[in-house]
Amino acid sequence: MATATINPTRMELTRLKGRLKTATRGHKLLKDKRDELMKQFLEIVRKNRELRAKVEKGLEEANAAFTVASAIMGPEMLEQALLYPKQSVELDMKFKNVMSVNVPVYEFHTRNEDPTEVYPYGFAQTSGELDAAVDALNRVFQDMLELAEVEKTMQLLAEDIEKTRRRVNALEYVMIPEMQEKIKYITMKLDENERGNITRLMKVKDMVLQEAHNFKPA
Repeated sequence: MATATINPTRMELTRLKGRLKTATRGHKLLKDKRDELMKQFLEIVRKNRELRAKVEKGLEEANAAFTVASAIMGPEMLEQALLYPKQSVELDMKFKNVMSVNVPVYEFHTRNEDPTEVYPYGFAQTSGELDAAVDALNRVFQDMLELAEVEKTMQLLAEDIEKTRRRVNALEYVMIPEMQEKIKYITMKLDENERGNITRLMKVKDMVLQEAHNFKPA
């Protein structure tokens, strides 16, 4: 609601109309951004659901294979076989821009490209079930990394959606209505002043005519 502290001048009216125009344009841009973010977010949610199911299935297969290997080899021999890994992994993190939100992109590189380096043991004293277990875990690792990337992206997009939603609501329900009310108030005051000036000018004209020609209006 407009208050008495507003200065009802044409300069203030022009300034408020400029601010209203900028706020209206900003409101539209923010709504478009929010809608596109929601679209991107829903796509990421679907991808996350698929990846999670794939990772859970891969981990179940790996755990089942390790359980079989442990039953055949024995827990102590299994632990000894996996005690000293031969392969090492480096993780790189980059960022990509999704609707002004920087989301992570994870990439991992192994020290050695030889696929057999994933097995940290000799094949003479181990069972084929252990090979299957290690291979299953190796296959699911990339999916786990992608799942971590997708879930972090979901979190960042959700935070930005909420931030954008608050800005849209602030403009739509607070700032723009307040400026419209102020513009309406100033316009009304200026119209009142204009009518008052016209009335005063007419009275002055009548007084001038009366003094000049001894004219009395009907």
